[in-house]
Amino acid sequence: MNKAEMKEAILEAKFARDLKWKDIADAAKMSTEFTCSACLGMNHLEKKPAEAVAEALGLGDDVAAALQRFPNKIWNQAVPTDPVIYRWYEIVGVYGETIKELIHEKFGDGIMSAIDFTMDIDKQEDPKGDRVVVTLNGKFLKYKSW
Repeated sequence: MNKAEMKEAILEAKFARDLKWKDIADAAKMSTEFTCSACLGMNHLEKKPAEAVAEALGLGDDVAAALQRFPNKIWNQAVPTDPVIYRWYEIVGVYGETIKELIHEKFGDGIMSAIDFTMDIDKQEDPKGDRVVVTLNGKFLKYKSW
């Protein structure tokens, strides 16, 4: 089973069992955000959490094995069309240089790791309309000279 087939099987089972990503993450004993990413094919899980996810979803060893395979992170389109994903693309388009400038000003010449990294997505209730709170927390990696 490849990652695309795995993703489809997971989404179908999640819907059929009326599970939330938190339920699946709790079974894996991992964060909701990382577990979701692995289930969508963009990260991998080690054996034990992969088996726990497959079991929680009522899926077989083929899904557990696919969850353990390293992903190939390739996007098929230059500009995403899904509105939620497009807004992130827009945020980076509008604020990307600002983010870069402020990281350089505060840390020096380097980047934020997307490997030594965590992400939390929360809901903040607000009478004017609920707010999406996204926290990206990555290790600073200084460029080196040689």
